[in-house]
Amino acid sequence: MSAALAASMRERTGRSLEEWVDLVRREGPDPLDQLAVRRWLKAVHGLPQNSQWAVGFAAAEAAGWVRPSADGYTDRLYAGRSPQLRALHDSVVRVALALGDDVEAQGRSTYIPIVRKTQFAAVAPGPRGALRVGFRYRTTVPDDARLQLAKDFAQATHWVHLPADTDPQSIADTLGELLAIAYAQNG
Repeated sequence: MSAALAASMRERTGRSLEEWVDLVRREGPDPLDQLAVRRWLKAVHGLPQNSQWAVGFAAAEAAGWVRPSADGYTDRLYAGRSPQLRALHDSVVRVALALGDDVEAQGRSTYIPIVRKTQFAAVAPGPRGALRVGFRYRTTVPDDARLQLAKDFAQATHWVHLPADTDPQSIADTLGELLAIAYAQNG
């Protein structure tokens, strides 16, 4: 998506991505403060949201910022408040990645999305010391009493909360089918 945005940036905004990055460097806020850059681009230049994000990332990278890997984002998620959930998280991601060669874990600051053609699952620390696993079901929702309707979590339609004492070795058996159905519906 970023490549497509960059390619059409001049047509949509009157400036190329490189020109926007130069403008941020010369006149904008600290390029490493991506939120401030996006707000400035919207308030001062009226840039639409996707363009704000593309320029914000490009300006930060030009200033030396390196986007963390999915593992880097995961480390941050579990460093401090929920380190006991990391092994469980890793097991969920491992099972999801094994569903196909077209699956990847990506990084976000508040959750880790699992993506095929589109995102089909997400993992993050949840409430009361549990691990939250979100699923995106586009057609049929599996008949599983553990599934609850998701409320504003990472594009998920449903989620399961796993207690911290869940055996990480059991994930393939306990969530494998739920992940496989979400995978199949998002390809």
